[in-house]
Amino acid sequence: MSRVGKKPIPIPANTKVGYKDGQITVEGQKGTLSRPIPPMVDLDIENETIRVSALKDDKKSVAMQGLARSLVANMVDGVSRGFERLLEINGIGYRSEVSGKTIVFHLGYSHPINFNVPEGIDVVIEKNNVLKLSGIDKELLGHTAAAIRRLRPPEPYKGKGVKYAEEYVQRKAGKTGTK
Repeated sequence: MSRVGKKPIPIPANTKVGYKDGQITVEGQKGTLSRPIPPMVDLDIENETIRVSALKDDKKSVAMQGLARSLVANMVDGVSRGFERLLEINGIGYRSEVSGKTIVFHLGYSHPINFNVPEGIDVVIEKNNVLKLSGIDKELLGHTAAAIRRLRPPEPYKGKGVKYAEEYVQRKAGKTGTK
């Protein structure tokens, strides 16, 4: 049985949750999120909590119960508190600048890279080399951060590139001359 799926999700104050025809809608002070729920799972909303239950007791339904519980909990957290992700740009001459909903990266290539930020994600540049991404949709935020990191992943010799703030890049020794 899913241990994650059994935990109830508390609904914070000033947050409204609606569930109709397999679609959940969560509305809070930061915005509104909506997503379909897998058909093998049912939601019970009562007493300021949400409980996720599997309709059958097979392996797939129990797995979907845990998945649906995590997705709904992330939606409730997102509309009430929001999520943020920090990215660091390391390297001489590597920099970024925001112009509207586009980030222009200079990452050592022969040309600047224009990255269009999806709707619902806010970008702030701190200290010239730290990008702070924030939004209410955790999944979209993670995909955006991963797409930015993929532009120039950190390399193990000098540590140059774009990395998550909490990421550790294991360094390698360079070549040594033989005589």
